[in-house]
Amino acid sequence: MCRLFALHAGDRDVAADFWLLNAPDSIARQSEINADGYGLAALTAKRGMIIMRNPVEAAGDNAYQQVAQRLVAAEMVVHLRYADTGGTSLVNTHPFTQDGRAFAHNGVVGDLDRIEARLGSNRAMVMGETDSERFFALITVAIRDTGGDVRAGITAAVRENRVRLLPVDSEHNAVFQCLEGRGRESLKRIILTASGGPFRELPADRFEAITVEQALKHPTWVMGSKITIDSATLMNKGLEVIEARWLFDLKAGEVSVVIHPQSVIHSMVEMIDGSVIAEMAIPDMAIPVAYALAYPERLPMTHLKPLSLADNSRLTFEQPDLRRFPCLRLAYDALAAGNTMTACLNAANEELVAGFLAGRVRFTEIPRHIETVMNRHRNTPARTIEDLLETDGWARASARELIGARPVAA
Repeated sequence: MCRLFALHAGDRDVAADFWLLNAPDSIARQSEINADGYGLAALTAKRGMIIMRNPVEAAGDNAYQQVAQRLVAAEMVVHLRYADTGGTSLVNTHPFTQDGRAFAHNGVVGDLDRIEARLGSNRAMVMGETDSERFFALITVAIRDTGGDVRAGITAAVRENRVRLLPVDSEHNAVFQCLEGRGRESLKRIILTASGGPFRELPADRFEAITVEQALKHPTWVMGSKITIDSATLMNKGLEVIEARWLFDLKAGEVSVVIHPQSVIHSMVEMIDGSVIAEMAIPDMAIPVAYALAYPERLPMTHLKPLSLADNSRLTFEQPDLRRFPCLRLAYDALAAGNTMTACLNAANEELVAGFLAGRVRFTEIPRHIETVMNRHRNTPARTIEDLLETDGWARASARELIGARPVAA
């Protein structure tokens, strides 16, 4: 089985030797087990994109060792190949490059004859024999057909080839499960649930005094610091709204959010006949991860405590308060604006959350400064990855300028 590793470090280059060489399950160590080649694509601030691939075991390749020890990058994808389609050769080793983009894939793409027919003369861009490279060519053609819009091209190629995207995030995984076996034409809307975070009942006049320690105390989930702060501001739910719009091909108005403090119902779907279907489980990420890994089968999760309806006899729901939690409104605004605005929102939020965690931004300044950055942003079409990266860098710089270096007053 092929294996795929991806790293995103924002706009800052980070050393890659830990993941590539030194981690307990590093790429080098994994390459010693069932791997007939490795490939690496990295985006660096100084050198742009770096591509390296070789149809040999990474652990025994001197070139890999040397690059892994020195590489610093902001974005990185590493692929270990172990597949039946295509022989062991350089042209069949991921990542593949087309139109200045790099692509690596883990899994099996079916119906290759139909892909070949769809490619036509564009089949010439495929150098090897793998199903992955042919599907990448299909994506490249779709991006060209949409005028260079990467997001629209990928979406079109995935739909055309009937590829199933399996979401792992608990809310989107819940929606996916609720929609299984049901046609898109019967769906009215999806309803994402949110715990409400630690400040769900806190009066607005006390928000100015919120501390980092308080914001990191999530009432239900145990998560990393960044996403825990996003949960406290409800930005995490806003980002999930944006994600759901693209995952399930919906309009913004077809994605709703409801506060559900018990975190037992992970999301719901409302059908056109008025039926509402919910997915319920204990709040444990092992369940959606196992579902995605075993799909379409299910794994016995006997080590987890089963959901007791008797112990959860009171399930409550309420509308989100957009006055106290404006980040959710800003996410809907960014989605409605389209183009590069969602990239602007995300980048500004990452910088401001980092500033809050460092003690340089008040909790209430997170949405205030995000909105300022969005209002200043020149919202151009997102036709290429460069458009998105340019927006990302600009929004981060603008957010950092607003943060400044001043400490938060006691």
